[in-house]
Amino acid sequence: MRRYIVTAVCFVFAAMEIGAPKSATEEEKSVEQLQADFRKLDFGMFIHYNMATYKGVQWVEGYPDPSEFNPGGEIDTDAWADAAKSAGMTYAVLTVKHVGGFCLWDSKHTTYDVMHPDCPYKQDLVEQFINSFKSRGLKVGLYYCWRHPGFADQFKVLPPECDPAKHNLKQQVEFQKKQISELIEKYPDMFYIWNDALDDKIMTADDAGAFFRSFPRDILASSNWWSWARKGTPFVDIAVNELRHFPEDNKAPGETCWKLEQKWFWAEGFRSGSAQGAMDNMAKAHARNSNFLRNVGPDKQGEIIESSVKTLAEIGKLLGREATPAASK
Repeated sequence: MRRYIVTAVCFVFAAMEIGAPKSATEEEKSVEQLQADFRKLDFGMFIHYNMATYKGVQWVEGYPDPSEFNPGGEIDTDAWADAAKSAGMTYAVLTVKHVGGFCLWDSKHTTYDVMHPDCPYKQDLVEQFINSFKSRGLKVGLYYCWRHPGFADQFKVLPPECDPAKHNLKQQVEFQKKQISELIEKYPDMFYIWNDALDDKIMTADDAGAFFRSFPRDILASSNWWSWARKGTPFVDIAVNELRHFPEDNKAPGETCWKLEQKWFWAEGFRSGSAQGAMDNMAKAHARNSNFLRNVGPDKQGEIIESSVKTLAEIGKLLGREATPAASK
């Protein structure tokens, strides 16, 4: 289990910014408890929904016009939460900023978000998501994609205000820390930051740990390594694996991420995988000290496809955790 030893310099910085930090002993206990509490959640919903949904790709190139993020009406995040509840899930994670750099909240650090003058949606989708899931007793986490040196030039990842073509790595890291800090401060009901492409090419594990421990409330952080060879290796609080399982002897608190449909983001013609397949992978994940985070990709109207809604309900029945929408509200 990774324990973070924060230097006196980091303590002074945190104290200047947000108040006195915890002692090293208190911090270690806090991380252990956060990890233990996370493992008790065991089953969650990953929601890949962002500009990629409308571009028909998994990774967005350049900066698409904000007008393209257009579900044609209000997104029914209550339906997302009901689907998660029906499956017996206990938490959910939404892609609030993916490779395209477009933000699903009203960020003070960029205009490239849902409140852009040209974006038809004009609603804080993150707040909407959190309210829907919280009202049904589910915990919420937010996915944030970091701009890694391994990205090709056409994949911007960061909003135009920190375009990688004009900003060096240090500037990029500082911008991203500001956005993470904004999310933590703006949404007090969010317990978890799912960090994609955050690894030692961006900052050291000690620096990452110090950053996430610097806030005045407990925040759990995972990290998905850029390198496939290192996925599943601990970096911050929770180790992440994609589409493969941890070793049988895994001791690190983990999270295994799997797709319910063919890819992470929706595309025309997708269909759900089987409930039994999900059950088998979930059982293996749990046996290897890992939560199971099952992904759905809402379509251009922001709706989870019908076959996936049915499969999720079937999973809930197999688990003996099924809940009707009426009972979950």
